[in-house]
Amino acid sequence: MAPISPPLPDLQIALFDRLNNVRRVYLLDSLLATVGRVETDVIDRQLAATAPKKSLRTLASWGLRGELLFPVPCLLEANPHLLGYYRLLLGFSQKEFYRKEFGLSSFKSMEEKGALNSPNRSRLQELCTALASSSQHLIKGLHRLDARSIHELTLLTLGPQLRGGILNLLGSQATRRVFDLIESIVHPSVTSSTDTTITLTNAAGRIVIIEFASDPDVRIRQHLPSGAPHNLVAIEIKGGTDISNIHNRIGEAEKSHQKARKAGFTECWTIVGVSALDTTLAKRESPSTDRFFFLSKILDVGTPESAEFREELLARVGIQD
Repeated sequence: MAPISPPLPDLQIALFDRLNNVRRVYLLDSLLATVGRVETDVIDRQLAATAPKKSLRTLASWGLRGELLFPVPCLLEANPHLLGYYRLLLGFSQKEFYRKEFGLSSFKSMEEKGALNSPNRSRLQELCTALASSSQHLIKGLHRLDARSIHELTLLTLGPQLRGGILNLLGSQATRRVFDLIESIVHPSVTSSTDTTITLTNAAGRIVIIEFASDPDVRIRQHLPSGAPHNLVAIEIKGGTDISNIHNRIGEAEKSHQKARKAGFTECWTIVGVSALDTTLAKRESPSTDRFFFLSKILDVGTPESAEFREELLARVGIQD
């Protein structure tokens, strides 16, 4: 049996941190612990002002307290992270819940950072009332509910969110590795660098800037003698190794490259993490991509693919090897 390579240590740490955050923010235990710190009569008064009496009676007949489904200001004030619990319970993804149309984008810092500023504190009753409508519909659609079912409801929404988070982490790791690779290739000509930008002077004495951002992930620009920027290469990095999702990712790269073409970039490259990708098919899915590179191969110094990537990069920035 071939040796099994361990995951990247920093990726493991990031995933561990994310799971710890899940335990703190989203699980039912977090709500119950907060309820234990707040006076019951305060919770009851706020529930009476927020939740329909019929819904509270239904929950009571199931042996459940109202705050399990209906948020109240005192609990969100005591633990702002709990907004994430109610969001998941009601089946909203982060992207959907915090979109501008709902007017809730300012509350995102409560879920993610546990931060509650004065403007948001003044709107807590408004927020709870808005969410109470969704809680009421949920109760009407159920025959019965218990604590275990509540826990499972939050996990139904959390699963895709965690998967999306893991994919984002993988993408960030891939971008970081490409950044380090590019910096090592152009290092002799580098005049300055930050975590997101490499500035170098090429053989013609012109300034070339390599920027790491998004859409595209990497931009390579040369400054002409007039000072005007000349867009050279746009690079999209799709570092995930899930082959079932790669064609969607190639479609995303194509959209980014189409924008890059309109912005005047003369070449577009796509770096992928799936080593089994059929590049002929990928080329049909992303006709704007001039070159496909496999991440694992360009990172493996000494391989023909690594040498090819180095040669192409140096040629585009105007550095002699």
